[in-house]
Amino acid sequence: MLLEGINKENDIKNIDSRDYEQLAEEIREFLIEKISATGGHLASNLGVVELTMALHLVLEFPNDKLIWDVGHQAYTHKILTGRKNEFNRLRLYGGISGFPKRRESDCDAFDTGHSSTSISAGLGIASGYYLSGNAGTVVSVIGDGALTGGMAYEALNNVANLKRNFIIVLNDNNMSISENVGGMSKYLSNLRTGNVYNDLKVGVTNTLNKIPVVGEKVVKKIKKTKSSIKQLVIPGMFFEDMGITYLGPVDGHDIPQMVKVFNEAKRLNHAVIVHVITKKGKGYEMAENNPSKFHGIEPFDRESGEVVSKKEELTYTDVFSRVICKLAGENKKITGITAAMPDGTGLKMFKQRYKNRFYDVGIAEEHAVTFAAGLAASGYKPYVAIYSSFLQRAYDQILHDVCIQDLPVVFAIDRAGLVGGDGETHQGIFDLSYLSAIPNMSIFAPKNRYELADIMKYSTYFNGPLAIRYPRGTAYSGLKEFRAPIKYGKSEVLYMERDIAIVAVGAMVETAVNVRELLKKKGYHVSVVNGRFVKPIDEQCIRDLTVNHGIIVTLEENVIKGGFGESVMRYVQSLDKNVRVLNIGVPNVYLEHGSVEELRKEAGLDENTIVRRIEDLLINED
Repeated sequence: MLLEGINKENDIKNIDSRDYEQLAEEIREFLIEKISATGGHLASNLGVVELTMALHLVLEFPNDKLIWDVGHQAYTHKILTGRKNEFNRLRLYGGISGFPKRRESDCDAFDTGHSSTSISAGLGIASGYYLSGNAGTVVSVIGDGALTGGMAYEALNNVANLKRNFIIVLNDNNMSISENVGGMSKYLSNLRTGNVYNDLKVGVTNTLNKIPVVGEKVVKKIKKTKSSIKQLVIPGMFFEDMGITYLGPVDGHDIPQMVKVFNEAKRLNHAVIVHVITKKGKGYEMAENNPSKFHGIEPFDRESGEVVSKKEELTYTDVFSRVICKLAGENKKITGITAAMPDGTGLKMFKQRYKNRFYDVGIAEEHAVTFAAGLAASGYKPYVAIYSSFLQRAYDQILHDVCIQDLPVVFAIDRAGLVGGDGETHQGIFDLSYLSAIPNMSIFAPKNRYELADIMKYSTYFNGPLAIRYPRGTAYSGLKEFRAPIKYGKSEVLYMERDIAIVAVGAMVETAVNVRELLKKKGYHVSVVNGRFVKPIDEQCIRDLTVNHGIIVTLEENVIKGGFGESVMRYVQSLDKNVRVLNIGVPNVYLEHGSVEELRKEAGLDENTIVRRIEDLLINED
């Protein structure tokens, strides 16, 4: 096998050009085999096999730098830089990341995980190379979906100022995770399908060649001075007008053609964009037909394409999806907004039922939030459904455009807390902290599926900014017997005893109840309170707990700094009571990839560790 000869960076240069197609097939087979076992991002990686190979053939690693936007399509890059033997532990605890990581390899130029960042990062590296005199080539790869993000345009606006070579590869597969939307998508579609400029280019070339004596010289002169006769008829005027030379479109599965164009691009002493057309999921029919399903997938059976041993259990996303559709049927002011993820956030059904009230703004979280503020200011009730990790990108818009005006925007924050295999860039462990600091923002974390449905109904008549925060995965259906009506800023007492009080929010309520059972077996008296509202906290309930409890323990799946527990601790301290508060949450560190169970144990959020910490506090108190 040719792949056996790829053991370190630049080994691909030893492969005969006649064997490129075979190597691409071997890489695809390797990816399907490994990802079917571990799970991961399949469709995006299958689509860039030849593109990655071509880049590795023209670049010299590690001095040349390759920056991947988002980064979930960098698996072939990892294979070609000597990490293929580590793929059995891809995205697993202690294994290699599913994204580029500088600490993994010198060939990973920049850590990524969020969209629309590669041009900015690449421009920074290229500028650093210019200042230091390093002649290395810098390449940023960005997808057509990521090009809908505003940050990409901010970077493009500055690219023309660069006084050295910098290559931007536009990987155009006509979709992001979901269907692309907006003007840029239409513009790129016209570039893909329009043959007018190609026909005209050929016509101009032929006409010039027919001119006696000077014709061929003119053509050669143009090619020499403008890189290509293509400059006579510029298809990418959008980019050219920004001072960036445009080359393409190029077949993203034709390695010799791409190598030729990339080498041509390297000769230019300014920024150049190479427009490459690829097919997402290429080489695996089921991924080609359903790239969204195979974008990020759990372990699956490669013959059927179905996820292995997956129980059809209701997720929190499913609950949100069903409830918002029901509420929208009763209230025509409700609108749904997503940033390019109607499937992942549960708005797909809403889109189908209420098309005129559904808005997919593309990969543009900042715009999504301010757009929602505008809708709210015009009398509508917008629900912005975004993953916790991605909502961070719109912090200023939440603060400035929603909360200062106290507008009734509801943030449906999915994937809150620990998310698992996607790792540190995707953990939703900061939202309680960054949202709690904003005046006028209220935050609610439901303990189970029923409470999520209840707060959704409550939110329809709540007249202010409200964040509803829920985790990834199966919706907890326990504690159904506890379903007190929701009252603003009020918690819910589940068990009232004495001595030890556990106040938990969201997914940690289930853990709190289990910890209580373990402590009771040891002879302790334990109360459990479902905090519900992270902001404002229920001060009356906390004050009542200080009467008969010497210890108050807070549990949250969020970093401790600035979180729910610190709010409780500050309030207890203000009461000047002889009560100790133990805050248990995620340490103020970045947690890498692994299962949620493994990450909880690492963070000290597993039941046994919590019990031990409470007992240690009791011993020290004695």
